[in-house]
Amino acid sequence: MPVARHLLSLKRLIRNDQLVMSVAALAVGFAAAAAAVAFRESIDILQELFLGFGSENVATGAAAVPAWRLVLAPVAGGLLIGLFTRYVMPGERPQGVADVIEASALRAGRMSIRQGLGAAAISATSIGCGASVGREGPAVHLGAALASFVGRSLHLTRSQSRTLLGCGVASAVAASFNAPIAGVFFALEVVIGHYALSAFAPIVIASVCGTIVSRMYFGDFPAFIIQEHQIGSFLEFPAFALLGVASAAVAITLMRLSGWIEIKSTAIPLPRWLCPAAAGLVVGVVALKFPEILGVGYEAMDNALKENYGFRLLVTLAVLKIALTALCLGAGFGGGIFSPSLFIGAMLGGAFGLVATEPFPHLSSGHGAYTLIGMGAVSGAVLGAPISTILIIFEMTNDYRLTIGVMVAVVIASLITRVWHGPSFFIDQLKRRGLDLQGGHDMTALRSLRVHDLVKQDHVVVSVDAPMDTLRDRLRQAPHNELFVVEGGETLFGTITLADLGEAAFDRSKDGEHVARDLARRSPPMLAVSDDLLKAIGRFSEVDEGLLAVVDTPENMRLIGCLHERDVMRAYNDALVNQRAEEHGETL
Repeated sequence: MPVARHLLSLKRLIRNDQLVMSVAALAVGFAAAAAAVAFRESIDILQELFLGFGSENVATGAAAVPAWRLVLAPVAGGLLIGLFTRYVMPGERPQGVADVIEASALRAGRMSIRQGLGAAAISATSIGCGASVGREGPAVHLGAALASFVGRSLHLTRSQSRTLLGCGVASAVAASFNAPIAGVFFALEVVIGHYALSAFAPIVIASVCGTIVSRMYFGDFPAFIIQEHQIGSFLEFPAFALLGVASAAVAITLMRLSGWIEIKSTAIPLPRWLCPAAAGLVVGVVALKFPEILGVGYEAMDNALKENYGFRLLVTLAVLKIALTALCLGAGFGGGIFSPSLFIGAMLGGAFGLVATEPFPHLSSGHGAYTLIGMGAVSGAVLGAPISTILIIFEMTNDYRLTIGVMVAVVIASLITRVWHGPSFFIDQLKRRGLDLQGGHDMTALRSLRVHDLVKQDHVVVSVDAPMDTLRDRLRQAPHNELFVVEGGETLFGTITLADLGEAAFDRSKDGEHVARDLARRSPPMLAVSDDLLKAIGRFSEVDEGLLAVVDTPENMRLIGCLHERDVMRAYNDALVNQRAEEHGETL
């Protein structure tokens, strides 16, 4: 019947994965964008409370703020953040884009909404009190956390959850910068890691939603309105390349200093919860002379683009921003790295442009053009996302005339940074947590799988007091002819194989001479239940055995089960097949 046929078609349509993902992307796109707008508005409210004004023109507003308030605002904000972290989120730390990358690569796109909201509160307070951090990273983290919440609610598959995570990221970027194209490519380039159509379509939908919300609320305006620039001569390209080299050096300095301060801050004789307040005191004192360094610094970047700053001020602001951003992030303030890297790049580019254009002004694009190019070069090197950065710069300025110059500097800066330092600031953060995601898709697949997912219970256990005849009988039942010897019922003592029995395996006259304790191999090769499969494969290769004991932790040695090498290889192959299919758009 026609009605039944139509109902069947409707049922199939509802169950279609692409339709489900499109609807989910639509919901996540609007939700993440609304969250980004709310986050931005909360910064203005908190800035009004701390500094007495809620404008992005921080340097102008700070001129009317009493000196005592300018100094104490970052201190008070830092104290609140320290107390919040200690008592409300004990053991937690400010989170950002690195955590989104980790969730995508290792946790199937799963993130905590509680951590997302807590990180947003910390970051809004940090920026509102004047800390030298950015607002885009926290917005991305919050958007991703909301997307993860939706993914869990819908019981999506691993690849669907990762795609939805990218939707939250794309929407947040698009809403933050009024940059829909950059939002798409940032999610694909930094978070997802591939450009499959199955991920591309939902992410585009979410990015468009983010842009719609942003333009409805803030209007359709670029972040910076700049004067027109044209490349004066192709003789400028060596200067653009040199700016790329200088940008790489500055980006590396920023990332290494941030990491060094983060490590050293744990060793100073000061309670961890007081570190943000101490860093805030430094920020406040510096702001008395240079208020441009407060917050995200968009006003200072705008002035640099309009060529309103001299060489000495440009260099001074670049140096101060590097030091204070590293200090704030290392001490525990929440916030992102993108706005500070734009700021530093703007000051570097402006100073470089003044020097480069002085000898041949008639061949120059103007040092404002170098300011724009420097913004892209430094931020692209720091983020490890050259494609996204180039697009963000263009969409933030609506100026495509310097396309080639920006591309040259960004590519050179990114290449040098990758060779001499590493892929990005976010990968640095993950490395300091003991996570290395640089090994490519194969290594990522192994790290995303855990031993506890493959533990079996088909092992054979004997007590340390088991006699020889028991050992001989149990070995016949054991997989790979190996027994696990336990003490106290659950503590792994060692292992026994047929070879360990020696002549006693066939000579029953010696049955009373030994028990399992005497024959067991102490400190046997084993794995912890929390280990990933990369470690498991390495351990199997080391010992050349097909079966390993799995314990709760190496400290308590509580036997959980066993792990077969064949199961590890099967899981690894399945993960690779699914990953390749996802990348080629064959599955969601």
